[in-house]
Amino acid sequence: MFFRAESSQAQSAINVEQQIITLSKDKWQWMADKNVDKLAQLFDDKAKFVHMSGTWKKDEELDIIKTGSIWYKKADVHDVAVELFDDTAIIWSRITLAAMVRGNEANTEFTVTEVYKKQGKEWKMLALTFSSVRDTHVIKH
Repeated sequence: MFFRAESSQAQSAINVEQQIITLSKDKWQWMADKNVDKLAQLFDDKAKFVHMSGTWKKDEELDIIKTGSIWYKKADVHDVAVELFDDTAIIWSRITLAAMVRGNEANTEFTVTEVYKKQGKEWKMLALTFSSVRDTHVIKH
């Protein structure tokens, strides 16, 4: 009986991890598509976004995406790691980001840290941080 409960909990954690990975993947597509309606639902009202050029809040991030000041054209995800802490999930993703930044083409290697919190039945993003890294950077699992 104990084994089944433990196995059930492990399976549940794997399901939540997969849900977060899928949500992160969807978020990259919504950013590429400039789908600010979907992103507005995902981002918590107090969310913060850390970029190479500054840190800002939800409304500014959505405006940057909507106007194309930064166009996240394509995020190639090379690796992901997820950690769960009760109703909070952190996902680290190694990506190569193809973007247009204020009219200039940029292809940059990043490790992106996203923090999500379960609010009711939905996950809300609390933070997204881009860390510029070398292409040899590895996420420890």
